[in-house]
Amino acid sequence: MTAVETTTGTAAGTAAEQIADIEAHAAHNYHPLDVVIARGEGAWVTDVDGKRYLDCLAAYSAVNFGHGHPELLAAAHEQLDRLTLTSRAFHHDRMAEFVTELAALAGKDMVVPMNTGAEAVETAIKVARKYAHDVRGIAVPEIIVAGGNFHGRTTTIVSFSDDAVARDGFGPYTPGFVTVPYGDADALASAITENTAAVLLESIQGEAGVVVPPADYFPRVRALTAERGVLLIADEIQSGLGRTGTTFAIEHDGVEPDLYLLGKALGGGIVPVSAVAGNADVLGVLTPGTHGSTFGGNPLAAAVATAVVRLLRTGEYQERSAVLGARLHAGLTGLIGSGVTAVRGRGLWAGVDIDPEVGTARDVALRLLDRGILAKDTHTRTLRLAPPLVISRDEVEWLLRELKAALQG
Repeated sequence: MTAVETTTGTAAGTAAEQIADIEAHAAHNYHPLDVVIARGEGAWVTDVDGKRYLDCLAAYSAVNFGHGHPELLAAAHEQLDRLTLTSRAFHHDRMAEFVTELAALAGKDMVVPMNTGAEAVETAIKVARKYAHDVRGIAVPEIIVAGGNFHGRTTTIVSFSDDAVARDGFGPYTPGFVTVPYGDADALASAITENTAAVLLESIQGEAGVVVPPADYFPRVRALTAERGVLLIADEIQSGLGRTGTTFAIEHDGVEPDLYLLGKALGGGIVPVSAVAGNADVLGVLTPGTHGSTFGGNPLAAAVATAVVRLLRTGEYQERSAVLGARLHAGLTGLIGSGVTAVRGRGLWAGVDIDPEVGTARDVALRLLDRGILAKDTHTRTLRLAPPLVISRDEVEWLLRELKAALQG
């Protein structure tokens, strides 16, 4: 299997011309690879010059179900012809099925619909603080977070980030957060005080390099938080909705959090949709006027997200991720000592540490780009792989062969 030529050129100009316009007129808050994508289908995308690429990033898990999934497109097209926005000043006829079916998928009573992942995190922070004030009587609540975290780039969120690029220069910072090492339950236990409102953790740390915690970590964290009446908030924005072989990554640890934070894949790669899912005793602290979003839970988003939930109810995509993920990880582990120093992850999600003698992770991403594969580096050494869950076994094998060749230069 190879990348093939299909079409050439676009009315907007060549890739080089478009990149020049982007560099001139778009703020430089990203450093993308030099490719301009024009079309997508399944696990593949095509650039403006007609070259096809196997998408092994899937928009950081936002395209879990592939580009242009027919059932998701049908839901979007049908809703576009009917109604797209009402605001939450009125009910609309897609909200009931959306919140009911998503709550059932998460095993919770209710959800708070929002738009972006960062909004879901901000919502959970507000809920945790309000719950601490109203239910537990905590005047100045604190939230425990983990080192190496990535929950978004809003002002509040970067206040508890230890990523200098995301944080430096954006102060003054929001107080009320305590940082402990990720995966260290003893450190977390020591950090809990009478002011601790919640513990906010990624079930797997994606931006940090697809870091999977020790097997006993989340069970211990759940026991500690339950004992002290502290909320456990699981950020599943990248790791959830089938990515790791289960609906939620924290299921691997046999733990149920108080709040799930969902996003990315919930919008099916079509519209931004996020949500906080929890039980009524926690989310019930939100009352009219305490929180909101004009676009949160809009009819178009609700229609697409409901279709996503129905895809997940079949279990097909979770199984695909588990089975093909096992093959992916076996193949990646076989590259250790041949340009790879370590592999982490679950399901169709992997962080691959690149031997410095081979180059940086971006160097390898650029070599893969030349070979018709899109992947992304993080923190200099780690290459992230997260193909859509519709990828085939043959495509996984081709990815492994091309990565091996790219590591050899």
